[in-house]
Amino acid sequence: MRERRWIGEAAVLGVLLAFGLCGAAWWGGNAILAAKKLERTVTVKGLAEREVPANQAIWPIRYTVASNDLADLTSQLERSTQLILDFLERHGFKEDEISVTAPSITDKRAQSYGDASREAFRFVAAHVVTVFTERVDAVRTTRESLLDLSRQGVAVTSDDYQARVEYLYTNLNEIKPVMIEEATRAAREVAEKFAQDSRSKLGKIRQANQGQFSISDRDSNTPHIKNVRVVSTLEYYLVD
Repeated sequence: MRERRWIGEAAVLGVLLAFGLCGAAWWGGNAILAAKKLERTVTVKGLAEREVPANQAIWPIRYTVASNDLADLTSQLERSTQLILDFLERHGFKEDEISVTAPSITDKRAQSYGDASREAFRFVAAHVVTVFTERVDAVRTTRESLLDLSRQGVAVTSDDYQARVEYLYTNLNEIKPVMIEEATRAAREVAEKFAQDSRSKLGKIRQANQGQFSISDRDSNTPHIKNVRVVSTLEYYLVD
């Protein structure tokens, strides 16, 4: 009797176990299908761009003097520096917008290379007066009058890379939120078009990357106008 009872209980347990395994397999299969549905995504990029005027300017006024006498060289430096300061003052620049660096003086005879005897002057000095201002238009206008300094004997360097005016845009935080919104909206439009073409619907955002803002000159001829650009990357779920 006990053996029959034990066999019966074992049979019942076997049937229950079989149903349990079938149920687990069914639920597991549905879970895999659900997971695969969640894996259907689309990744898109949205671009936002705008042109803005620079709000700061760094203008290095670089000039050189030469002489065979060091005392005379120093006198020329002092004279040229004062003429430049007077020139900037006449054009409305304030003292706190102007800085003067120490001059760089080269003794041609002390150099180990070249033939100093062929040089017209033994001493050559380079000096820089720098204007740092938020009055960008004033810098652009004043630079057009640099010939006034040349007429007074100041040899201003204009084609040297070190004498290039640098225009800056520092108000990025003011336009960041709006540009991020524009880039996100552009990305969503692309994603919605993709979903429509694939006969799906656009779901929630799975992942988003704001992207880096970049600021560059609009072109080489208008460095005072900046191009601000950001690309946002978004990944959306696709649903049926």
